[in-house]
Amino acid sequence: MTATPSGALLRERSRWVPVDWSELPGWDSDRTSELWPALMRSCERPPFEWARLCSDARKTGSMATDAAVRTWLQQRLAPYRVESLEGTPDGLATGYFEPLVEASRTARGPFRVPLYMAPADLATRKPWYTRQQLDTLPAVQAQLKGRELAFVADPLDALILQIQGSGRLQVTEADGTRRLVRAAFAGHNDQPYKSVGKWLIEQGELKAEQASWPAIKAWARMNPRRVNELMWSNPRVVFFKEEPIADPAAGPRGAQGVPLSPGRSIAVDALSVPYGTPVWLDTTEPLSNTPLRRVVLAQDTGSAITGAVRADYFWGWGDQAEQQAGRMKQPLRMWVLWPRS
Repeated sequence: MTATPSGALLRERSRWVPVDWSELPGWDSDRTSELWPALMRSCERPPFEWARLCSDARKTGSMATDAAVRTWLQQRLAPYRVESLEGTPDGLATGYFEPLVEASRTARGPFRVPLYMAPADLATRKPWYTRQQLDTLPAVQAQLKGRELAFVADPLDALILQIQGSGRLQVTEADGTRRLVRAAFAGHNDQPYKSVGKWLIEQGELKAEQASWPAIKAWARMNPRRVNELMWSNPRVVFFKEEPIADPAAGPRGAQGVPLSPGRSIAVDALSVPYGTPVWLDTTEPLSNTPLRRVVLAQDTGSAITGAVRADYFWGWGDQAEQQAGRMKQPLRMWVLWPRS
């Protein structure tokens, strides 16, 4: 990161312009204390610039009030408006979530769609087979025999787990017991990711403004004979590994290597905002269009998350999180909070 004569900081894909705290809309109204657990998780793997402040945070211990956390942040950090290298401060906020899906350890009843662990030759064959080849070629299916992690009832459930990269499975074991586990990312087939929503738009099945995840699921219910065609339009397949859920209140591990916090974690372009950085968001909720202004932590990334002013907001898990994330495509402004020199 380099500084300009004006005091702005330059990164590979963004420019940070120093501002006063008063520029952050709604700064004094946020429930800032909710950030502290997420900050403590980031401090498990702190970036170089944060090592000293993370040591300070651990010594400080728990903070119960919004005012205390707000004061701590203001004393140690400085706000910068994030802009593109051309000086544009406007960007895009989308949302993601951790799916919660019913599953079975064995193929039975409606549970016939497998979630696979990584094949043995995944690291040596690049790219691996496409989704359509996996579904139709017996030789490919034979390579995955016995590598079924679990089975779900709906191909769209398998797809959303793969799109989101992980998910929670409420698994019914062979003996009838039920367990909550995480299907965590274990690799993919190195095929290009193609949006099924974009495919439906190109097919004339949905208009661009309609292509939300709830609308995609509704289309699949109305067109069961075309579900394979929809699925095969995205050749990328994600493979999973099972992980225990030690803390039900924490999400999957993001790209920073720490568990995500619902409502306080975002995915970013790491060439614009480093992992572990607090970020002030100014956007709106997708269903109500009410302001969504809060401090979050950059703890994850994604292949579609590129650009200076770009954030993917982690909503958590469950039906409401799915509804919010599936419809979120909102205007965004953002500010980073960076350690004072």
